[in-house]
Amino acid sequence: MVQILFQRGKCIGCNGCVEAAPHRWRVSRKDGRCNLIEGKEKKGFYQAIVSEDEYEENIQAAANCPVKIIQVSIL
Repeated sequence: MVQILFQRGKCIGCNGCVEAAPHRWRVSRKDGRCNLIEGKEKKGFYQAIVSEDEYEENIQAAANCPVKIIQVSIL
């Protein structure tokens, strides 16, 4: 399993994560920031546990993030 952590409050909405993993990330129409699809919020951080087949594309999403607010790790 793979854990994705995302600090949405610091997101600048650059869309880099969406380009790397479009089925896991989406830009909000309300505020222009990105959303982690199926992410659960806790104290400003969003977390999603996903299958290992999403690891590489979410590593790329984290690498694309200019403010470095996405962390991806194998559990």
